[in-house]
Amino acid sequence: MPQLSCAANGQTPTSPGPSSASPSPSTSSSGPPPAGCTGAAFCDGFESQTSGPVSGAWTVSNANCSGTGTATVDSAVTHSGTKSVRVDGKAGYCNHVYLKPTKDLSGLGSVWYGRMYVRHTTALPEAHVAFAALKDTVDGKDLRLGGQNSALQWNRESDDATLPAQSPAGVAQSRPLPTGQWNCVEFMVDGRGLLSTWLNGTAVPGLQVDGVPTADIDQQWSSRVWQPRLSDLRLGWESYGVGDDTLWFDDVAVGASRIGCLSS
Repeated sequence: MPQLSCAANGQTPTSPGPSSASPSPSTSSSGPPPAGCTGAAFCDGFESQTSGPVSGAWTVSNANCSGTGTATVDSAVTHSGTKSVRVDGKAGYCNHVYLKPTKDLSGLGSVWYGRMYVRHTTALPEAHVAFAALKDTVDGKDLRLGGQNSALQWNRESDDATLPAQSPAGVAQSRPLPTGQWNCVEFMVDGRGLLSTWLNGTAVPGLQVDGVPTADIDQQWSSRVWQPRLSDLRLGWESYGVGDDTLWFDDVAVGASRIGCLSS
């Protein structure tokens, strides 16, 4: 089966650089943090936001181009508290829209753990889409979490590698992102080249890089040296072909150790 994937461009990655130790964590100053922030360097549930565009601890980010996609504060659909952020994601690369913390996260260290709650209305399409991106300063490109072939996947912009491989056997080891409910999505990215992903507290087999290349999962991903150093986290919607979606984000946290999902 041919592997179906895509990238914003086809530039060749540069050599990886060194990693550094993690600083002591602190919480966001954007207002009272939500529950489940223990150990987080940044943790926010959007409770300090007012109606309209995000502000304060968050800003809208359109790294390459912008179109009709929007990110606004919402009080009608929330995971906890009274606020969330609604993203109206539109098809087409230049319609992408992201929000990102205004806090500088580049000093977090070589190991990043993230947790977000995401709810969306439309099943992940066959085409490549992303709802989260992290800048890798080693190659200057994004590490993107989203979907393809109707299941969750990671995509490395620098060389267009996918996790899992987009073969039928690889896609079967991933999971869809359920619609119409809040989903706890967690990830770990290690500067040594390791990666883990959990959906609603359960590890996703096809979204793991454990240092031992596995056919249909991370063999393609591990075909070159990958030692990422992350600098930011962006949440939103980016489509590389077709695929509108409406998403909500809430209770976002980033730290140097696993933060975990909130108790139901």
